[in-house]
Amino acid sequence: MTDTVPPGIDFAGLSRFFAAHVEGGDAPLEFAIISGGRSNLTYRVAAPGREWVLRRQPLGHVLPTAHDMGREYRVLAALAPTDVPVPRPLALCDDPSVTGSPFYVMEYRHGAVANEDDFPPGLVDTPQDRKALSLTVADTLAKLHAVDYRAFGLEDFGRPDGFLERQLRRWSEQWSRSKTRDLPEIDELVRRLRLTLPASPPPTIVHGDYRLGNMAVTWGPTISAIFDWEMATLGDPLTDLGWLLTSWGETTDPPRVIAMGRITFVTAKPGFLTRAELAAEYGRRSGIDVSNAEWYELFAYFKRAVIIEGIWARFKAGETVGEGFEKFDQAPDFVRYALSRADSAADPRLRGATG
Repeated sequence: MTDTVPPGIDFAGLSRFFAAHVEGGDAPLEFAIISGGRSNLTYRVAAPGREWVLRRQPLGHVLPTAHDMGREYRVLAALAPTDVPVPRPLALCDDPSVTGSPFYVMEYRHGAVANEDDFPPGLVDTPQDRKALSLTVADTLAKLHAVDYRAFGLEDFGRPDGFLERQLRRWSEQWSRSKTRDLPEIDELVRRLRLTLPASPPPTIVHGDYRLGNMAVTWGPTISAIFDWEMATLGDPLTDLGWLLTSWGETTDPPRVIAMGRITFVTAKPGFLTRAELAAEYGRRSGIDVSNAEWYELFAYFKRAVIIEGIWARFKAGETVGEGFEKFDQAPDFVRYALSRADSAADPRLRGATG
């Protein structure tokens, strides 16, 4: 069995840990990687009649403050008793000698995760199902943002004061470090975003990567779990909404626009709500004013452009492993599309007016 263990797994060390700390874990174990790459690594762990999920840091060098397993475990433990669908965390290990890095174990939640094109056949096939899933996505985000983080011991989980200004400054600095070419359009977009920086609503728990690709969907359709909490913090809840909107394709989007994003093809089908309808439903269910949703969506496009440029820079420097990275020369497309959206924004300052 140890001959088929995936990278990042110490079979003997984890077998001892499961036997000592996970109910039902004193049994022959099998490990299979679920997802991995630039993010934390996720594995399915199986024993006769039982299954779990293990999350650990990526292989190789990890920045001291990045990929904090204890932080992920903490937010999952806080949310487990709420109506937010999260896997229940079961055990945390901060001893890197067990399998090469800190890790945690959580329950396995069944469901299908959308790939870049669609859900598996038979799950969300009809316009009625697509509308129902859209409403569930909006409602689930509203439930997350309604959680009283103080009541669950998360009052020190982030620094919500000045969150938006700090985020804009941080991502602007990241662009300066990552860029492989000058893009006057990105300077113009940042100028408009700074000029129109909105006042944030009261802070909430923020997921940081809320999109269909990080959800398990079951028949109904329902969301059985939200995954990948490594970017969770306390901050402006509308940043989650803006990020969701940039991954939400519409049937009327030009093909080049849909092709820019990840899993945007999934919602570009009849029945799914439009981005405006999705934002309105979230606002109705959360009670949060979404009149500035266009700012948050444009900010999310800016963040996506910075992330894409960073990947492209590593590819050009020969620091990537695997195939497909030649497709990541998309930062100019993201920024130009964001500016075209800004040019038709309701706020004249987002349209570039200076007077």
